[in-house]
Amino acid sequence: MYIKKDIFEKVVKIRKKDAHKGDSGKVLVVAGSKDYVGAAELSASAALAVLRTGVDIVTVTAPEKVAWAINSVNSDLITKKIKCDYFESKHAKEIIELSREFDVVLIGPGLGREKETFSFVKLLVEKIKKPKVIDADAIKAVDMNKVVNSVFTPHRAELIKLLKNSKIKIERDEDLAGFVKNNILLIKGKIDVIISKKEIEYNNAGNAGMTVGGTGDVLAGLCAGFLAQGNNLIDSACAAAYLNGVVGEKLLKKSGYGFIASDFIDEIPVVLKRLRKI
Repeated sequence: MYIKKDIFEKVVKIRKKDAHKGDSGKVLVVAGSKDYVGAAELSASAALAVLRTGVDIVTVTAPEKVAWAINSVNSDLITKKIKCDYFESKHAKEIIELSREFDVVLIGPGLGREKETFSFVKLLVEKIKKPKVIDADAIKAVDMNKVVNSVFTPHRAELIKLLKNSKIKIERDEDLAGFVKNNILLIKGKIDVIISKKEIEYNNAGNAGMTVGGTGDVLAGLCAGFLAQGNNLIDSACAAAYLNGVVGEKLLKKSGYGFIASDFIDEIPVVLKRLRKI
């Protein structure tokens, strides 16, 4: 079944007039590596996308230099600075403890592929039981069989690595429904495929310009944002894919194929308002 815009009647919450800070969700973004070119921008794109869904609080925890770079370009983002060049296993306890203050954890943008970082990611995703979005380099580190309550957002190459790590062999995307358990796969492509153990949804919103770097980080942020506002995994993944695609379509009409990931950020709330009719 193809995703339709009426999903936003379900996932976009109307705020109460007496709402307090934090009532609309809190997200922790675990991201960044000193040696990863553009790590700060990727981390910021994901975090800003979270905010643009209507979430109240987003904190990016990142290696110190990456975190300072994020702060230097955007004052809307809170950062938790870790004294390291890249995350290692020894940092897992601190981040797991920090995650208890949040509703959702997004792991992956700009993390890099250091062996120790992969060990760190494995500890995080296996120990943190609350809703998670697992994106980018983090996907390459994990065994899906050991993870619960998560949305994975792989493109095709990342999916191959994830399935290899998980010792899963399939011939068709539809076969994955038997392996995801209580997780969701959001497979990015010309047509996005969103797979749960009970259903498979498709998203055809979007265009070829969205192959530009960083749009996947925006997608992960959108997914985390909808999750943090109390939506389930499948609805959050479907809404994120559709919204990301519709924003991409608007940017194509406006700018042609020259748009970049940062262009999405300001357009997200405008398009979301139209889709939800609020």
